[in-house]
Amino acid sequence: MAGIVLNVEKREKTGTGGARATRNAGLIPGVLYGGARGAVPIEIKAKDVEMALRSGKFLSHMVELNHQGEKQPVIPRAIQFHPVTDLPIHVDLYRVEENSEIAIDVVVHFKNHDASPGLKRGGALNIVRHTIKLKCNANRIPEEIVVDLTGREIGDSIHISHITLPAGTRPVIRDRDFTIATIVGRKAEAEPTAAEAAPAEGAAAAPAAAGDKKPADKK
Repeated sequence: MAGIVLNVEKREKTGTGGARATRNAGLIPGVLYGGARGAVPIEIKAKDVEMALRSGKFLSHMVELNHQGEKQPVIPRAIQFHPVTDLPIHVDLYRVEENSEIAIDVVVHFKNHDASPGLKRGGALNIVRHTIKLKCNANRIPEEIVVDLTGREIGDSIHISHITLPAGTRPVIRDRDFTIATIVGRKAEAEPTAAEAAPAEGAAAAPAAAGDKKPADKK
């Protein structure tokens, strides 16, 4: 568990107006899903959610929910952010059992860029997936998936089969060897068109004309 504890209260006001009133009170509306209790509208102090997000562990870890002394492990499922301020405005949480298997998005990081011949020659890393959804034990969620770029050339594709995943984890997608990233070359410079390659009309004749002798003066 990430060591994050969120104190929540049941939210009485629902709907758009209720959510607005909750935010005006310095709280963030949310919904708690999963388990026999079904969906329950909740509210959390905005500063607590913002602090959890700054820890870098909120979105990919199991956290603890505290409601009037009753604690339960949950997984953040979705967070909605304000389009202008980028502050969280809604949170969806999902109840889990500590030893249950869950599916969760784990962030992908890339290392050893300097050891990639393709990147050193001017190629670019084209990231296809910034996260990979893995199945794992709720108590053993990996911090990250690391992709080593050592020896990668322009034109190389990095697939999930090339990655050593953390012990006890497996990708949710099992029916194909999906791509995580590719090393691509810079776009070829546009070749000159026929009109650009050909000399302008009269350009070849101009030097000859410039070299013509002046007609002799009449005596």
